[in-house]
Amino acid sequence: MAAESSGKITRRSFLNYLLGISVAGWAASVLYPVFEYFKIPRKKDDDPTSVVAASFKSLKPNEGLIFKFGSKPGILILGADGQLRAFSAVCTHLDCTVKYRPDLQKIHCACHGGMYDLNGQNISGPPPRPLQPYKVMLKGDDVIVSRA
Repeated sequence: MAAESSGKITRRSFLNYLLGISVAGWAASVLYPVFEYFKIPRKKDDDPTSVVAASFKSLKPNEGLIFKFGSKPGILILGADGQLRAFSAVCTHLDCTVKYRPDLQKIHCACHGGMYDLNGQNISGPPPRPLQPYKVMLKGDDVIVSRA
C-alpha cells in the first residue's frame, strides 16, 4: 500500500491496466460490427428516378451501351429489330457488370458465364433472377431511362 500511495506503479497495477485495455479493445471489436449490422441504413435520396442515357443518333442497331443510373450502372440496348431496351447492368448472381454481346444477341456476365435474353430473363449460368427492367422513352434526340 505504501508503494501505491507514493506514486510508483506496481507490476500488478500495470498488468491490471493492460488487461483492462485488452478487454475494452476486444469488446469494441466485437460490439462495433454488431451495432453496425443492426443500424438502419439511411435512404439515399441521390438515386434519380430517370436519367438521359444517350443520344439516339449515337446508337447503332444491335449495340449495347453502359450508362450511369445513379450510383449503379445500367445497360441500354438497341436491338437488331430497332427496339430500345434498358435494364440494370448489375448481374443478379454476384453484382458484376453485364455487357451486351452483339454476336449472340444476348446480355452476358463475364464473371461466371451468366446469360440473359433481350427481355432480361436469365437463361443460363448461375444468375438466380432476371435483370431489373427500366422504362425507355424518347424525348427529341435524348433516350430517357426511368425506373419501371
